[in-house]
Amino acid sequence: MLEPAYQADVVVVGAGIAGLSAAHRLTSAGVTTAVLEAAPYVGGRMSTEKVDGFRLDRIGQLLSTSYPELRLTPGLDALVLRSFAPGVLLHHDGRRHRAGTPAPGGSARGALHAVRALASAPRGSAVSPVRTGPPVGGAVDQARLRALLSRTAGTPVERMLARPELPAAQALGARGVPARTIDAFLRPLLAALLCDPELTTSSRCADLALRAFASGRLCVPEGGAEVLPELLARSLPPGTVHTGVRAASVSTTSVTTTEHGEIRCRAVLLATDARAAAGLLPGLRVPDFHPVTVVHHTTDEPADLSTGASLLLDADRGGPVAHTAVVSNVDPSRAPAGRALVSSTVLGTPPDEVDTAVRMHLARLYGTSTRRWETLAVHHTAEAVPAMRPPHDLRRPVRLLAGLYVCGDHRDTSTVQGALHSAHRAASAILADLGAAGPLHRADPLPAMRRAA
Repeated sequence: MLEPAYQADVVVVGAGIAGLSAAHRLTSAGVTTAVLEAAPYVGGRMSTEKVDGFRLDRIGQLLSTSYPELRLTPGLDALVLRSFAPGVLLHHDGRRHRAGTPAPGGSARGALHAVRALASAPRGSAVSPVRTGPPVGGAVDQARLRALLSRTAGTPVERMLARPELPAAQALGARGVPARTIDAFLRPLLAALLCDPELTTSSRCADLALRAFASGRLCVPEGGAEVLPELLARSLPPGTVHTGVRAASVSTTSVTTTEHGEIRCRAVLLATDARAAAGLLPGLRVPDFHPVTVVHHTTDEPADLSTGASLLLDADRGGPVAHTAVVSNVDPSRAPAGRALVSSTVLGTPPDEVDTAVRMHLARLYGTSTRRWETLAVHHTAEAVPAMRPPHDLRRPVRLLAGLYVCGDHRDTSTVQGALHSAHRAASAILADLGAAGPLHRADPLPAMRRAA
């Protein structure tokens, strides 16, 4: 009896970072793989607009150097991460204060020792570090915050996932952390990390985000967010990625495209966003989303911006901007020489006349006039980040049935780490189900399709 002929072992629908990283793991195992992308370019939401020598991320999600999958994913060996300055800057009552820097000695024990030493020091002792004052308190509160971050960095993930699950805002108040530290530091920081200004996110997901912050450095890919998917696409075998190809329907053994008919295969992996996946497989859960608006400005007076390579958070919540940074100080490749690129993020529904409102807020945050700043772009993405409200399954099944799989940040955590980890899980499930170390039945060629550059 003749076996059926397949044109690929696995067809991956979607060329975002989840689909591309899964394709890497499959091809590395000798499984022939075709990646289909409806858009004319790879990357999905991780895209970067080029304007007059500037590189402007559309969503600008923050990464962490501690994300394990950035090290484990094949194809990302050449990825260069540009780190922000340690900790963050908090704007409070017209002043900026640094908080969240690593503990002295780099350990929880060192931080706790500092707390005890500060608490027992005689009045008038010169033990206080550089004045922080509000918003997170004095030297003792700073040391306690460092101890909290050190403990968080050292807590095993399994223990975090075993904690009771609440909305993050409720969980913060139940842990004995000073209210001033919560309101001035943890709330604005977690809002920035989760793209969730009201902190409705599962406390377990918030704990993982805080753990990543505490154990690494916030960072961005050198050259823009698009560099990550482009690296993955370029390092796949030639002919693997096909752009401008839209999937109309899927089954366990084929994908039907609007442009090139049916492509036969042994397994299908849906690696699109949650809404597109549900369009191909009715019944898949579609989460709510957090909208994100990123406003990019430039100025030729960078000396007026004294924040360096720091992420600046508004502890007072006195305007639409949740966080902002002179991104060209973090990654100089994002702006022409002599120009500063200021990228600012608005979470939730943006106000009317968003650019005017953002400029007014930035003038207070940076302490300088913004009237002469040039607006480069305003990027609003209504479905930027899948919401992770409790109860949230951080390991939603990637295997729907034998031959049909799904991955993406909506199956894990709504981060780059979550997208890559879900792809890792999906590729492992496919390889286990196929039970093959090499290509099988690859008899017919794929139809002629456009390829990614």
